[in-house]
Amino acid sequence: MLFDLRSRGRRRTVQAVYLFLALLIGGGLVLFGVGAGNGFGGLLNAVTGSSGSGQTQAVSSAEKTAIKATQTNPNSASAWANLIQARWSNASSNSADFNSSTGAFTADGKQELTNLTQDWLRYQALVKQPDAEVAILAARGYEYLGQFAKAAGAWQAITAAEPTEATAFECLAANAYAGNQTRIGDLATAQALSLVPSAQRTLLKTKLTQAKTDPSVAQSC
Repeated sequence: MLFDLRSRGRRRTVQAVYLFLALLIGGGLVLFGVGAGNGFGGLLNAVTGSSGSGQTQAVSSAEKTAIKATQTNPNSASAWANLIQARWSNASSNSADFNSSTGAFTADGKQELTNLTQDWLRYQALVKQPDAEVAILAARGYEYLGQFAKAAGAWQAITAAEPTEATAFECLAANAYAGNQTRIGDLATAQALSLVPSAQRTLLKTKLTQAKTDPSVAQSC
């Protein structure tokens, strides 16, 4: 048998086997973090950019593709629009970015939204009239970041694209009030009220009056 140590040759063989196993186990501890109990994930995770602590933001394949497209064609408005959509999708569907129980974005999620709003500025500079759906994502990004004046700017682009949409003016008003832009808020309120049936005006007016002191109304858009 292999582990009969009475033979010198077999003794050397067993020593070699144990040495090999020690190196194998040791390598596993270093490379994969096996048994280390430190949560860092070892050297391989450091190389790939993942982290056991959850601090490194996950990037979807769609987002990677969109980022590459903007790098290849930095003057393509559609490339930036696709990146905005990919960032929103990644942030809102990734459990590391969004806590579905509390309805709040994590620190990583807020960083993703910050990236999204920066992409919005690049996109906005390339188009005469922003696409309303893209602008809505930018507006929501600003809202979750608490940047209501900038969110109001995005909603203004939406109302320009959809001038008969009462909800767009409602959200513009709510964000303008939250961003201390009272004049814009009042004008948007008047327009929103003019676009809804008379039976809905009292309720809408009450809601927008609340928005003057409650930013959560803007964040509900």
